Amino acid sequence: MRIPSTQALRALDSFARHGSVWRAADELHLTRSAVSHQLRLLERDLGFDLLQRIGKGVALTPRGQRYAADVRKALTVLGDAGAQNSGAGVGGSFAISCPPGFASMFLCSHIGEFQQMYRDVALSILTPRRLDDVSNAEADAFIAFGVGNWPNRAVELLCEVSFTPLCSPTLLNKVGGFSKPADVLRANLLHLGDTEDWARWLALSKVENPDTEGGIFFSDMNLVFSAAVAGQGIAMGDELTGRRALSEGRLVKPFEASVPSPRSYFLVFEHAKAGHPVLNAFSDWLRAKLSENRL
Repeated sequence: MRIPSTQALRALDSFARHGSVWRAADELHLTRSAVSHQLRLLERDLGFDLLQRIGKGVALTPRGQRYAADVRKALTVLGDAGAQNSGAGVGGSFAISCPPGFASMFLCSHIGEFQQMYRDVALSILTPRRLDDVSNAEADAFIAFGVGNWPNRAVELLCEVSFTPLCSPTLLNKVGGFSKPADVLRANLLHLGDTEDWARWLALSKVENPDTEGGIFFSDMNLVFSAAVAGQGIAMGDELTGRRALSEGRLVKPFEASVPSPRSYFLVFEHAKAGHPVLNAFSDWLRAKLSENRL
């Protein structure tokens, strides 16, 4: 049996302590569906039921309670070891493949902190051609944007995202503002690869028969954001990668409505890499930064 993911073990530990999925989700800064998904994956990996339905709720099975108690002890040992040896013994070369937009607009704004904590790590950041590509043999681990289906790999959810229109204040003034969702069609729509995200947001906003085929198409989120900042159109972006531009006033949100993406950011790696000191250190650091930067 392969070693379960630490995220799934943390989900079980939090559920066991709090007795509910929503409290575990709040503690872990995840959605309820993400916690439930982690618990189902853990049951699949273990080969036995951890949960049982009681009335309208769920509770741990007797076997699940015993396993959760063992997990709590193991996590405590790991936590104590980390506190005593923070940064010590973690070193060597390690390569992370990451989508260009996430890398430039989030990771690069914080990565120096990781290097300060782990000075003996020579970290390389690589970028793939596709957001869900995990094929680069030079990479030790991947931050990938997809639906979570990477067979024969360990897959851990990092964060879910929602998309909302973003544009420059200059464009907003130029078009006289947007009073209703359909008004975005008066500006160039900026697309990343296809029209899916715009089509879903316009449908959510009940815009009838929108023409989403026009506008400008880009292959890189950096280019989408650069065009939006330059006032060339309105982008469909997520607030995680767009946070800095929003906080600096280079981009604004003309509407509060956002549409959840069917894809999320995941940490993906070969099962043989599980337990690698640099991977564990990077994963824990990245989760902490994502938690700090939640909007």
